[in-house]
Amino acid sequence: MELLDKDLLSIQEVRTLVKRSKEAQAELSNMSQEQIDKIIKAIADSAYENASKLARMANEETGFGKYEDKIIKNTFASKMLYESIKDIKTVGIISENKEEKVVDIANPVGVVAGIIPSTNPTSTVIYKAMISIKGGNSIVFSPHPNAKNCILETVKIIREAATKVGCPSDAILCITKPSLQGTNELMKHKDTKLILATGGEAMVRSAYSSGTPAIGVGPGNGPAFIDKSADVKLAVKRILDSKTFDNGVICASEQSIIVEKSMESIVVKELEVQRAYLLNEEESQKLSKFILRANGTMNPQIVGKSVETIANLASLNNVPSTARVLVARETKVGHNVAYSREKLGPILAFYVEENVDEVMNKSREILLNEGAGHTFSMHANDEELVKRFALNMPVSRIIVNTASALGGIGASTNLSPALTLGCGAIGGSSTSSNVGPLDLINIKKIAYGVKEKEELTGTQVKDERSIFDTINKEELIDLLVKKIALELK
Repeated sequence: MELLDKDLLSIQEVRTLVKRSKEAQAELSNMSQEQIDKIIKAIADSAYENASKLARMANEETGFGKYEDKIIKNTFASKMLYESIKDIKTVGIISENKEEKVVDIANPVGVVAGIIPSTNPTSTVIYKAMISIKGGNSIVFSPHPNAKNCILETVKIIREAATKVGCPSDAILCITKPSLQGTNELMKHKDTKLILATGGEAMVRSAYSSGTPAIGVGPGNGPAFIDKSADVKLAVKRILDSKTFDNGVICASEQSIIVEKSMESIVVKELEVQRAYLLNEEESQKLSKFILRANGTMNPQIVGKSVETIANLASLNNVPSTARVLVARETKVGHNVAYSREKLGPILAFYVEENVDEVMNKSREILLNEGAGHTFSMHANDEELVKRFALNMPVSRIIVNTASALGGIGASTNLSPALTLGCGAIGGSSTSSNVGPLDLINIKKIAYGVKEKEELTGTQVKDERSIFDTINKEELIDLLVKKIALELK
């Protein structure tokens, strides 16, 4: 009975929040671009000022990642995102092509449901609030129960800052009694117009099957190819920097390293120099059994944990305290092959293939097994090879010569800064983009006529006077006489 009451309370709270959010969104829809931009600046500033506090809260509550790296993510989601979107037009007439006589007018979608994961809780709240408000939308957050307190605090901070500069107080709201039933009510509510879903595969599927338009993302499982044209020392540094960033919880982070046979010894040596620990066969099998649970899902105990913690949990007694990442040799790919799957912790698979063609085939196999549509990274100074791989990889992002975790989200590349990375149709997503405010508006078009029907059919009409003038009058009289004679018969 107690569980039932909790669910009912959550459902009722959602209904109340959506009603309030809808009323707030009606106010937002009447605001000017200047007013909207003032609000998102206030959100960005308050989040940036509290980046450290919120990072510590997230780290302590969830036990995931690193406090210092969560500060960087909060800064990225506030300051860097603001700089990227501040000049984008999202209100009223946003584009006018006088030559083609087409005008674009932005319309907000309405109430947005923001599903927040425990892996990146505070930064995702900041990011989703900013892109939603920028588009003139209100947002209701559904927090992961294991990160509820830090999410509620983030909402409180940015909501207060936004309200002070004229934002309706109910434009940014959050469920305080989270439950699966409450989240389902939020996603299926008739007044929820769009879902921004970030979370596990089951949650994303639920969003897409809710009947409400959704933008969700599938798992990342990106291989990192180190080509013989690469600076190997720099490539390994970037990969390890990426995989250790926030202990590997960003979905764009590398999940495996793949090289040609001729590069094996060079890369292995550099991995060891940079304090990656290569597991022996016995250790690899032991950790493999710990990574995957009996039902084939990832063990949550590895998520966002340090190498030391994972080694202790898996009883790997010989891993040195200085090790940054655990690396396991692998040859197979499959649902039950742990190292070929997404591992949201500092664990990497290591594949060795005979040649570049085999590297490409294995990379595709890994991605099509899990991570299709998401991200592939490579380290190479051969531009033609990069293009060749890009044409053949079933992903939305090819990250070259940088840390994939940071490159994929647009921190170390010029991709749009985002914490929701679309995977396209192949990954079961409605978009392949780094999701931003333009994904959260509808565009109404004014289109002036530029052609008449006759131009489309290839016929031209001449006015009656010009037709008459081209005919000899005597010939016309003769034709009329003949016509009358025929009719009299």
